[in-house]
Amino acid sequence: MKVVILAGGLGTRLAEETEVRPKPMVEIGGLPLIWHIMKIYSSHGIRDFVVALGYKGEHIKRFFLDYSAMSASLRVSTADGSVEYLGNASSGAREDWSVELIDTGLETQTGGRVRRLANVIGDERFMLTYGDGVADIDVTELLKFHETHGKLATVTAVRPPSRFGGLVFDGEKVGEFSEKPQIGEGWINGGFFVMEPRVLDYIESSETILEKEPLERLARDGQLMAYKHDSFWQPTDTLRELQILRSLWDSGTPPWKTW
Repeated sequence: MKVVILAGGLGTRLAEETEVRPKPMVEIGGLPLIWHIMKIYSSHGIRDFVVALGYKGEHIKRFFLDYSAMSASLRVSTADGSVEYLGNASSGAREDWSVELIDTGLETQTGGRVRRLANVIGDERFMLTYGDGVADIDVTELLKFHETHGKLATVTAVRPPSRFGGLVFDGEKVGEFSEKPQIGEGWINGGFFVMEPRVLDYIESSETILEKEPLERLARDGQLMAYKHDSFWQPTDTLRELQILRSLWDSGTPPWKTW
C-alpha cells in the first residue's frame, strides 16, 4: 500500500523556517519532519511512499538523493567518481523505503495534488497525510477500522492541542497550570487518511481543495468515516509548535516515536 504525503504547501505561518526550505524539511533531532512521518508508517510495515512536491520541492529531492550516501560509510575513487558502500555509518540500519517524488505544481491545491497523482496511485487503496504533523497513531488499527466499514474514505479525527496554557482557578489563585490538550474541544481533521481510488472521482481540478468540496461531498454521500484518535497529535503550523516537538524529541521520549 502506498502512502501519499502532501508536501507542497508554502508554510507561510512558519515563515521563520520555510523561507529557506519547505515545511516537511524543518528538522527535529537533526532529521526532517517528513522522515519522522514516514517512520510512523514504516514502523507498521508500510514502506511505499509518494511525496507530492510543490514549494521548494528540490530540497526534499536532495534529501532523499543523498540519504543513502549520508547514512553509510563510503569508499570513493577520485579517478572515476565511483562509489562503494561499505555499510552503515551508525548502528542504525538505513531505511528500506521506496519514495516517489512527484512535482505537483507550485500553486496546486491539496485536492489537486492528489488528483495529479492518479497514475501513480492507480486502482489501489492508499493512505494520505500531510507533511507537517506527527501522532502516536496506530496505523495498523486505522487500516483495520477502514476495512471494516467498507466506505470510500476514513479521516483520523483528533482533538486540537492547546495553543495556550490552561488555567484552573482556586478563587483568584491559579490552582493548576496545564499545557495538556484541550480535551473539551471538538474533533478536527488530523490527516492520516485511508482512501479508496474512487475518491479521486470527487476531485474536479488542480484548484480543488481536498478539505472543502471532496470531503464535504463524501460526508453527504455517507462515504466518510472517522477514526477517533484521542492520544498525541501535534501539527507544526507555528514556530511555537515546532519548538514543542523539538523539546519532546530532546526529552528522549517523544510520544510519536513508535519505532
